Amino acid sequence: MNEKIIEINELSFSYDNQEVLKNISLTVEKNDFMAVLGPNGGGKTTLLKLILGINKPTRGNIKVFGIKPQKARSRIGYVPQYLNFDNNFPISVIEVVLMSSLKTFSFFPWYSSKIKKDAMEYLKQMKIDQFANKRFGDLSGGQRQRALIARALMNKPELLILDEPTASVDIKVEEDVFEILKALSKLVTIIIVSHDVSFVSSYVNKVTCLNLCSCTHKTDELDNHSLMDIYHGTIKTIEHHCGL
Repeated sequence: MNEKIIEINELSFSYDNQEVLKNISLTVEKNDFMAVLGPNGGGKTTLLKLILGINKPTRGNIKVFGIKPQKARSRIGYVPQYLNFDNNFPISVIEVVLMSSLKTFSFFPWYSSKIKKDAMEYLKQMKIDQFANKRFGDLSGGQRQRALIARALMNKPELLILDEPTASVDIKVEEDVFEILKALSKLVTIIIVSHDVSFVSSYVNKVTCLNLCSCTHKTDELDNHSLMDIYHGTIKTIEHHCGL
């Protein structure tokens, strides 16, 4: 029996009495590579915030590694869709990656040679080690996302969560990033939010359709035609009959 990384049971969440998620039940197992798909406003980012322990359910419960999400944060790596960043700020790529290793209340950053070596290894894994000393603000969108993935990996997370990491990159960069993530999924459980329905299905092993309610499918239960039917304005019923 596979180890359960995330267990969500009959979870609902509301903002100011407006229900955003309703009766969500979901299980993520060790080494799953799961995509969360759905329209804008369907609750994808809210679900991530609940898994990260930023928000608390209105009803139902959620456990990450068998404990409350707030207590599991040190075991989770997170890559946001966008990073609010001043392009003129003089910080290098390697420094951005190293930042995740800063200790709380550390006024003067100091990194051991091992930590620096680890940072370079992750940059190499992301195929951007040649840009280690380049200013972060000078990188392309795809290169920045790879640097942020490297930063998220620095603390050796058991669960990696990515919020549309390839939203602003071209198809070749997207393919490269997903190939990297697919290789990483052998070592770490991955959840990725994406809008690229047909593309992402060739890499992940599970798809969760989310639009207030949710349903989860293994990718071998879906075909290209049914996936393309997910987005027609709002989600319509698709061939696997999840009804979202």
